Amino acid sequence: MAPNECWSMDFLSDQLFDGRKIRVLSIVDSFTRVSPALDVRTSYRGSDIVETLDRIAVAHGRPKRIRLDNGPEFISKDLDLWAYQHDVVLDFSRPGKPTDNAFAEAFNGRVRAERLNAYWFLSLDDARLKCEAWWRDYNEHRPHSSLGNQTPMERAFSSGQASLP
Repeated sequence: MAPNECWSMDFLSDQLFDGRKIRVLSIVDSFTRVSPALDVRTSYRGSDIVETLDRIAVAHGRPKRIRLDNGPEFISKDLDLWAYQHDVVLDFSRPGKPTDNAFAEAFNGRVRAERLNAYWFLSLDDARLKCEAWWRDYNEHRPHSSLGNQTPMERAFSSGQASLP
């Protein structure tokens, strides 16, 4: 396996202090464990996912394959066209089988426990700032035993993957 061979992509849901809903698009590289994006919005369409993928491709390149579930945001003409145009395989998990996307599930568990469940978000911008701080810490400062005690970014650099923006 190598960087950008396979990314895992999923959503988390939460809410602001006043009850308004937010969605968090999480993406993680299965080899380096780098998260190219932890993108917070109030809602998502397929075109929003494509916008995020195009933005992160500048720093990280594009994956050969993306593992994802059958959520309505992922079953879109926009994402399907983007994948076709960039020769990216969309690898959908079987319905009701979250273990098909284990990297996303594990990553989302960390995000949920360490960020979403740990803080109240006063606004969408507040949620974005707090999630970005966690995302940077995760990528740049946390060694992973599964990576030989390297941080995800150290693993990416040693493997030739581009840097964070």
